[in-house]
Amino acid sequence: MSNPLGPLYSFEFIVCIVCAIGWYKAADVEDVAPWLWVGLSVAVYAFTWLWLGRAWAGNLVGQGALLLAITLFRAWQSHRAGGG
Repeated sequence: MSNPLGPLYSFEFIVCIVCAIGWYKAADVEDVAPWLWVGLSVAVYAFTWLWLGRAWAGNLVGQGALLLAITLFRAWQSHRAGGG
């Protein structure tokens, strides 16, 4: 029997949902617009899985790169504002 939901019923999609929920919670804790971080997470997921054709490992590497980019941006922003 074929999968009627296609890519929406896969391990990669579940990784996307879990990462998006994690980013939503992290943005809420950091007092940042949660949908911005969720949108970035989903964009990274789409880029690594749909366009690059990578599996769940590529998605996790992409999410790690997103974490690094957000961390560096926030550190630069904090340093620039004189907070650290």
